[in-house]
Amino acid sequence: MNKRYALAIHGGAGVLARDRMSDDLEAAYHAALSLAVQAGETVLRDGGTALDAVTQAVCALEDEPLFNAGRGAVFTADGGQEMDAAIMDGSGRRAGAVAGILGPRNPVRVARAVMERTRHVMLIGDGALCLAREAGLPFEDPPYFFTEARRRALDETLALVERGEIDDDPARRHGTVGAVARDRTGRLAAATSTGGMTGKRKGRVGDTPIVGAGTFADNDTCAISATGDGEAFMRCCAGHEIHARMRYTGRALADAAASVVSGDLPRYEGSGGLIAVGADGDIAMPFNCEGMYRGWVIEGENARTAIY
Repeated sequence: MNKRYALAIHGGAGVLARDRMSDDLEAAYHAALSLAVQAGETVLRDGGTALDAVTQAVCALEDEPLFNAGRGAVFTADGGQEMDAAIMDGSGRRAGAVAGILGPRNPVRVARAVMERTRHVMLIGDGALCLAREAGLPFEDPPYFFTEARRRALDETLALVERGEIDDDPARRHGTVGAVARDRTGRLAAATSTGGMTGKRKGRVGDTPIVGAGTFADNDTCAISATGDGEAFMRCCAGHEIHARMRYTGRALADAAASVVSGDLPRYEGSGGLIAVGADGDIAMPFNCEGMYRGWVIEGENARTAIY
């Protein structure tokens, strides 16, 4: 029997503070989120798989310079760019991930190639780039990924470091995109992509490509895509922890997700949020910071987007 499809996306928990968000910029964020929801929903509405839906939705977010992934990726402390991504199929927990890459237009597609074309779960650096070329994925030159706003954010961050001050601006600390979906057959999938933290050390890898931390999917319970302080999400194994609470204690998706975001993450000085879809099609989108760029749709209902 067919089930109603469900899709949720996020553009990161690193939202601009309300007093810095102009009406025009807020409208631009809502429009970009709506396009990503539309990209994923089109797949589901046409009978496609959850895996294809999250791929298309994340590609749309990676192509949008407003978000910290793909074309809008932030800069490392040395002025470079290093991107991470992961994808997971709730059917059999197939997964693929990449870390520390620059060049492929859509890192999430490279992660999917790892899952579908190799026996591995994660590839990094040159190995991931080699696979992307073998798969015929499109590449872009470095100027494609440059945005003035991200360069300015790096300069501000480096100035704070030079003065010995702590960067407490979530717009610089956080930034990731992701999607989770359930298709009409009940299959779940999750995908996440990021440029990481502004001013991060070269070689730093966060929770995004870590299966069970920033990305997770199991058809029996839930699909998760996280955004925020990656080290905290890794330390509490956020995605798998939600799954475990649902599977072993019978907690509902919303309760399990909220308990991790509001209870576990703060223990590790972590802020951020996540999007989740359950096996029953329920959606949860908890966050413990000022906001999270997000959008969602359930079959038969109108799509919605939100920031704060």
